[in-house]
Amino acid sequence: MITKTAMVTISGRPNVGKSTLLNALVGEKVAIVTNKPQTTRNRILAVLNRDETQMVFIDTPGYHLPRTRLGDYMVKVIRESVADVDAVILMVEPIPNVGVQESRLIEWIAGNGVPAVLVINKIDTVKKEELLAVIDCYWAAHAWDAIVPISAQKGDGLAQLTEVLAGYALEGPQLFPDDMITDQPERQIVAEIIREKLLLCLQKEIPHGTAVEITKFSERDSGIIDVEATIYVEKQSHKGMVIGKEGAMLRQVGELARKDIERFMGTKVYLETWVKVKERWRDSAYQLRNFGYTSE
Repeated sequence: MITKTAMVTISGRPNVGKSTLLNALVGEKVAIVTNKPQTTRNRILAVLNRDETQMVFIDTPGYHLPRTRLGDYMVKVIRESVADVDAVILMVEPIPNVGVQESRLIEWIAGNGVPAVLVINKIDTVKKEELLAVIDCYWAAHAWDAIVPISAQKGDGLAQLTEVLAGYALEGPQLFPDDMITDQPERQIVAEIIREKLLLCLQKEIPHGTAVEITKFSERDSGIIDVEATIYVEKQSHKGMVIGKEGAMLRQVGELARKDIERFMGTKVYLETWVKVKERWRDSAYQLRNFGYTSE
């Protein structure tokens, strides 16, 4: 029986490993992961029930200097997510320097007076003695409750981190049902899986100007799921690149996405995709709302 709960936000700059950590903590892929900046655009909630404690993790977009309305929205999500929680993780790479992005996040964390844990990720990429300089650097920047070195990808340090975070749990009823892993609707997860494959397969700026809308999501009597998705890009030239020569790129994205969607849904999936142009959608308040990038 759950008797205690803790709400914990995971923050940090782009590509530091926040979504990898979220997936590792809950043991399921609930957030897409690529090596491209701004992979996570929205707040993602994931739930871990451990003994008598329910821990609710909030994954946030990587903090960056916004250049579009979408960027403004993402920064707003981060700022709101480091307030009114039981603890905040600031996730950093093992570099002995507090960057501009980390400084701003520390400022927000301190301003909210929320307990904070520094998580140094990717420790498998440096020697242990090199971590001391990183720890000293960040101790000088903020009074952390704890500093935990980890490798989110390899699982090193996650048991210790979970123990630390469980210490923030407060007595009270559980917030989510026992069988709930994330608050994301299935349609949203499917759209994000497709966007992940676009990020992985496409180069340069094109993936950041894509959005995915699920226009059909239905289950047959046999259990097979039919999915129709529209991929939006900002330029006509980008449409051609997403489709590829004789449709090769779109087929590759669709095949990779279908396999992941089938793993997630646990059944066979038929996926159809189309590509359309919506110029400058990232700067359109209407389009941002249409694609679900709104805090309202």
